[in-house]
Amino acid sequence: METTLIVGACQAGVQLAATLRDLGDTDPIIMIGEEAHRPYQRPPLSKGWLKGELEPDDVVLRTRQWFADREIALIAGDRVVTIHRESNGTGIAQTLGGRQIAFTRLALTTGAAVRRLALPGTDYRGVHYLRDADDAIALGPALAEPGAERVVVIGGGFIGLEAASAARQLGKHVTIVEGTGRLIGRAVAEPTSDFYLAAHRRRGTEVLLGARLARILGEDASAAGRRGSVTGVELEDGRVIPADLVVIGIGVLPRVELAVQLGLEVAGGVVVDEACRTSDGRTVAAGDCAIMPNPYPAGVGGMVRIESVNNALEQAKVAAATLLGRDAAYVSVPWFWSDQADLKLQIAGLSTGYDDVVVRGDPDAEKFAVLYYRDGRLIAADCVNQPAEFLAIKQALAKGKTIPPLAAVDTGVPLKQSVVDAPVALAS
Repeated sequence: METTLIVGACQAGVQLAATLRDLGDTDPIIMIGEEAHRPYQRPPLSKGWLKGELEPDDVVLRTRQWFADREIALIAGDRVVTIHRESNGTGIAQTLGGRQIAFTRLALTTGAAVRRLALPGTDYRGVHYLRDADDAIALGPALAEPGAERVVVIGGGFIGLEAASAARQLGKHVTIVEGTGRLIGRAVAEPTSDFYLAAHRRRGTEVLLGARLARILGEDASAAGRRGSVTGVELEDGRVIPADLVVIGIGVLPRVELAVQLGLEVAGGVVVDEACRTSDGRTVAAGDCAIMPNPYPAGVGGMVRIESVNNALEQAKVAAATLLGRDAAYVSVPWFWSDQADLKLQIAGLSTGYDDVVVRGDPDAEKFAVLYYRDGRLIAADCVNQPAEFLAIKQALAKGKTIPPLAAVDTGVPLKQSVVDAPVALAS
């Protein structure tokens, strides 16, 4: 009998367990997560949750009955601190709570931890991060307080922009502070960045680009043991932005501590191959913690770490098959989405290595797409409020096809009618 231990009760972990059962595995499965909550969806935390539109049960991935029916033992609120593994692959995991869990198969779905801001003042009351359910549970009521009228969001990535949108929709005065020269600059090209800058400003949000932070300001505590409240943020150029609430969203770091302890290869994440095997050939890893060969056939070679629900699910399916000794490889078109107020951004493919972009439609009308090309072949696209075009592009990429740039510009012809065979394979 084989016992599978899944470390990390997240989207990837739940999918991995579900796939094991779907593939006919009847041996014991133990899943452990350090959060006290049942496994839940993260994307809604920075969207509907902050606006008070969702309840805890709305974001739960699976019911207790689902785990019971599939005989998946879920341990919540405890953390694996050490793993001892024998040469034959068997091992024992020791938890912070004193549990010792024996296993024969091991999966790491440890996810990522929020990146902390290394500046004075982050411990003031009213300073929040937004990564997990506890963060959202604290931030939601804080945003709803009548006194929290001025909100400063530090970071112009997806999480920061989604949090800023939610706060603005709640009627708050919102300022986004971004240290680089454009919004979501690591994920999209300038046309998409420029659009979101203009769109947030049109909706009344103040956006500061190239703004370097010096510290977070606050008042002294009035009683012993009580944290003082935040009052603003100070920039390196001396400007002070008043704030009743500060939300920090500057990215995440993959959780690799256990992988390092096990002697697995780590380089910007837990290194896995296309079958989600780690460097020891036995352990698998999936989700935000894992870095893998680019899974997109038309993409640039090299290793990528993809933070998305779709990637977590697809990697987990492959990892489960690998644990059962079945041939599996992750080859897929990555896709992402971001909801910001009434703007829905859907991204298909990976734009790494693009050498040309085509803008289809009118950004001022808030319905357009940015298509990325390399050597004349379509490799990715950003679609804003264009679900049909997103679907057409995603399907074309999945089939290894392309859309000629001149055809992409012609909005009089639906994109799905412009899909053609790709002429040649791209160089890696």
